[in-house]
Amino acid sequence: MVSRPNIHVKSKVAVVGAGITLFRRRMLETPRELAWEAARQALDSAGLTLRDIDCVVIGSAPDAFDGVHMKGEYLADGSGGLFKPTVRVYVGGGTGVFVPIAAWWHVASGLCRTVLAVAEEKMSHARPHPQGVFAYIWDPVLERPLGPNLLWIFALEMRRYMHKCNVSKETIALVSVKNKRNALDHPAAQAAANITVEDVLNSEVLVWPVNRLDVSPVSDGAAALVLASENEARRVTDSPVWIEGVGWTLDNTHWYNRELGYPRYVQYAARMAYKMAGIERPWRDIDFAEPYDPFDYKELHHIEGLMLARPCEAPKLLEEGWFDRSGELPTSPSGGLLGVGNPIAAAGLMKAAELFWQLRYEAGARQVKKPVHRGVAQAWGDLMQAGTVVVMGN
Repeated sequence: MVSRPNIHVKSKVAVVGAGITLFRRRMLETPRELAWEAARQALDSAGLTLRDIDCVVIGSAPDAFDGVHMKGEYLADGSGGLFKPTVRVYVGGGTGVFVPIAAWWHVASGLCRTVLAVAEEKMSHARPHPQGVFAYIWDPVLERPLGPNLLWIFALEMRRYMHKCNVSKETIALVSVKNKRNALDHPAAQAAANITVEDVLNSEVLVWPVNRLDVSPVSDGAAALVLASENEARRVTDSPVWIEGVGWTLDNTHWYNRELGYPRYVQYAARMAYKMAGIERPWRDIDFAEPYDPFDYKELHHIEGLMLARPCEAPKLLEEGWFDRSGELPTSPSGGLLGVGNPIAAAGLMKAAELFWQLRYEAGARQVKKPVHRGVAQAWGDLMQAGTVVVMGN
């Protein structure tokens, strides 16, 4: 029995393998084929086969993206879940980081020695556009008659953050510039580019203040991790990456009653994960971060929710290069959702996989420029209410 400050587990849990498909729009592979491609890569990375896997965790965002209901059952064979204890978890955009969290409790509880964690999304199938899927997330009496869409809500939130923190569009655009540049070194990237702040400001206005290059693209893709108990991890690798803390939380769905300038749902999830990891000062104890960045302002928003910067401090640190890959606290060294792409559930798991590769010094040209011992990945979803956080160390 391993005791932690706020939880008791039967075994430490490590990540021992990771895999990812290309992130692209209109991929020809079926969702099952995407899931299997990522799963096979993760198994190969760990030096294992499906016979070595005890349990499977699958993550996918709304069924409507793929147009297949009961998506967990549909993806079971592509994810290696047939005739094994298999479960699908789902918290909207937060799913990608919730997948390794769910896999963690399967192992930490002693139920499974090894878990294959797979996240897949094929958004290109949604008609007439993936935004249409979100027409069904609103309260049918209070909200749906107004015909809202998520872009409108994000525009409100971005505007509130700009007003509260006195941040310019030019500063926020620096996130998109940084992440798309970082993604030039990611072999799976869909939207890598060398762009300027002017490119972002001059791109099409979707809903002011949101321009097209403020937003991550529509994507298809899959990612996977292999998790193992301490004994199993030490048997299969000399360089396990330990899951030191996990956290998740839900705010309520009444987004219109919230302070939109600060993500409390992230802060609460981060506090849970940091407490488990024994982290008291995250801005000092975390070496790099993969905050969730479907929009450029959300990276700054989430950096503050993760307590890696004080409220309204992230824009200033961004301007000073603090979050560059060579900076004091690199953020989204992978290129993030803005650069690598945003197949929703797979995008979050891509961020967890980036922790694995960075902490094993296997990130190639993406490797951050300082020694790394601990990283944090985070995702966010449902009706702007779910926060999911995982801390890993080497």
